[in-house]
Amino acid sequence: MTSNIKFQDTDRITRSDLEAIADMIPQKAKILDLGCGPGRLLKALKTLKQAKVMGVELDQDMIIECVQRGVPVVQANLNEELCEFPDNSYDYVILSRTLQEVKHPDLLLTEMLRIGKHGIVSFMNFGQLEARLQILFGRMPVTKSLPKKWYETSNIHPATLADFRNLCKDRGIRILKEIPISQKGDLLKFLTPLCPNLFASNCIFVISK
Repeated sequence: MTSNIKFQDTDRITRSDLEAIADMIPQKAKILDLGCGPGRLLKALKTLKQAKVMGVELDQDMIIECVQRGVPVVQANLNEELCEFPDNSYDYVILSRTLQEVKHPDLLLTEMLRIGKHGIVSFMNFGQLEARLQILFGRMPVTKSLPKKWYETSNIHPATLADFRNLCKDRGIRILKEIPISQKGDLLKFLTPLCPNLFASNCIFVISK
C-alpha cells in the first residue's frame, strides 16, 4: 500500500502499518494511541489531519520524545484498566504492534471499544509462510517483521490472523476492515490479498462493538 501521507524528515514514519493507519484517519478525529512510542504517528495526525490526539505510554524515554514533539501523553500500563478515559470519548483507539505484548489481549480489546467508537489494531502475523517454515524445522521464527530472537522478544502472545479473527468472534467484536501488509521486497507479495494468513507479515484490523 502506498501512503498518501507526507512526513517531515524529523518525524518520518517508516513502518508501513502506521502509514496505512494514518491514511485511514478522517480529518479532525479524536485519536487515542495506546503504546504510542515516540509519538511520530500522533504528531503526523495532529499536523496533517488536525486530529485531537492523546498518547498512552509506559516507557519514560518515549514519553520524553512525545513531549519534545508536542504530543500530549499520559503514563499508564496497558495491563491495567484505563479508568482515566471515559466511555466513547474517542473516535478511534489505536493499538499498533502491541497486542502480542500485553498479558490479556482480549481484555485490552474490550477496553479499547469502551473508550472509542472504533479500534484500529495492527500486529505481526506469526502465521506467515516464512515463520511457519522455520517452526517446521524446529526453530522459533526470526523474520523481517519478527526480527528478534525468542529470548530477546517481548512478545508473550504470538498470534496469526486467523487467531485474531476467532478472538473477535468469541468476544462479539465486529471486524469492519482487514488490511494485510507485506514487507517490502517480499517475493510473494502479490499473493498476500489472496491468502493473508499465509503471506501477510502484518495486518491492520478496524474493529467495533
